[in-house]
Amino acid sequence: MKTNKSYSKRLKLTKNGKILSRKPGFNHFNAKQSRGSQLAGKKGVNFVIKNKPKSHLMPFN
Repeated sequence: MKTNKSYSKRLKLTKNGKILSRKPGFNHFNAKQSRGSQLAGKKGVNFVIKNKPKSHLMPFN
C-alpha cells in the first residue's frame, strides 16, 4: 500500500505511538497575534485517524 506523502510530512510519531500534528491556522499571518498566541500554535495536538488505517498515512509503523 502506498503511503500518503502529504500526511506523512505533516504528522510526527512519538515514542509511545501517538500521532501529533500542528494546530491549524498558524502557517502565516501571525504578525498581528500576541506572542503567547504565536507560541501556542507551535505546540502539537493529538491527531486521531478515524477511517483510514495508520499504515496508509504513516511510513514508519
